[in-house]
Amino acid sequence: MKQFLSFLALAALISLSPAAASAECYADYKAKRDSPLRLHYGVMQVSNCSRSGAKAEVSARLRSAGWTLLNVISVFGPEGLQKRKANAGKFYLRF
Repeated sequence: MKQFLSFLALAALISLSPAAASAECYADYKAKRDSPLRLHYGVMQVSNCSRSGAKAEVSARLRSAGWTLLNVISVFGPEGLQKRKANAGKFYLRF
């Protein structure tokens, strides 16, 4: 039992460490605006690295700018930024 509690304490310390907190996560997504219909593909930095968590965050940010989220395509780290930059255009890290 002591080993188990020690393991839990260690896991908690690791999850609260600055390195874990500073992990960079990005989401690429598709969004739309109505009247007239406009679509865009974009890349956004997110604080939640899970797809479902990123979906809520991306949706809220886009909604505040008048856009509706269609879908989050993927969540990735900094290694995937450069290959998405050209496709995202002016919506690359805009929101």
